[in-house]
Amino acid sequence: MSETLKVNVERPGGNVAVLKTDGYINNSGGELIAKEAYTLLGEGTNRLLLDLEKTKIVNSIGISILIEILEKVLDQGGRLAFCHLTPTIDKTFKIMGLAQYARIYESPAPALSWLRGESE
Repeated sequence: MSETLKVNVERPGGNVAVLKTDGYINNSGGELIAKEAYTLLGEGTNRLLLDLEKTKIVNSIGISILIEILEKVLDQGGRLAFCHLTPTIDKTFKIMGLAQYARIYESPAPALSWLRGESE
């Protein structure tokens, strides 16, 4: 697959940002997400939601990059959530341990509520 990943960053307010992905998360796609996430973290935005609604495949290198992003978010006292996962990506994230340290939601609204500290 040579599909190029696109990342759209939205800032709903406060120290929360939503990264909407569109495409295949492989090494180059993962690096693009990491670049955006690290820029946000550098600006003090440490509560991130990765909305994978338009992503159908994440390979092993993509997962390892997402784990690195998660570690950096946690190191800064932040939170990371995912939403709109395909059943396969959801299962993979749970097997790989991402779900232990990040939250997985069906849709953005409850994820944003958790990221803002409005719910547990």
